[in-house]
Amino acid sequence: MPKRFDLLVFDWDGTLMDSASSIAVCLQAACRDLGLTVPSDRDARYVIGLGLADAMAHILPGLAPAEYPKVTERYRHHFLQRDSGTTLFCGAGEMLRELRDAGHLLAIATGKSRRGLDRALVATGLTDCFHTTRCADEGHTKPDPGMLHRILEKLGVTPERALMIGDTTHDMAMAQAAGVERLAVRHGAHEERELLEYAPLTCVADCAELRDWLVKHA
Repeated sequence: MPKRFDLLVFDWDGTLMDSASSIAVCLQAACRDLGLTVPSDRDARYVIGLGLADAMAHILPGLAPAEYPKVTERYRHHFLQRDSGTTLFCGAGEMLRELRDAGHLLAIATGKSRRGLDRALVATGLTDCFHTTRCADEGHTKPDPGMLHRILEKLGVTPERALMIGDTTHDMAMAQAAGVERLAVRHGAHEERELLEYAPLTCVADCAELRDWLVKHA
């Protein structure tokens, strides 16, 4: 069957990497270290995927932007301590290689820093799976559609031939604003009822279900 989508764009944390819980815990620990208000689990998970300024403004609305780097430094301290124990969701690597070998263009659009994503790609052995990647410290951040626009422009793909796959409403909103179809996964940071508000093509439970849907319908 002909492909419906030439390009599949994946979020990273909470979509391919089982890191949402770890990110939330590290954000909470960073705030605790600095004597700041510790965000709830819900608030800490909500900001996963956002750029630094938007995330800090949400969980620490009274904090001056000049103080954000202190929180970031403590977050990175805690995250790096846990990083080696963070793994891909079961079947994610095999799925990506299968999709690449089937002729799909693959990309990443993530709220991670470039340094963080490159480290994760090397650690998981997935660097050669992706035709391009875009990170939060390289310009537009979710849910602004600019990140997707840059990926589409670089790979020469029109919006109707691309699919965004993510676990947060930020992924869904970015894709919707870019005129790109979206597919939600519910094993990450945001709840299914929140994801469904953005009318994804489907909302899958895990990588096995995601792989089956993409093979059959993408």
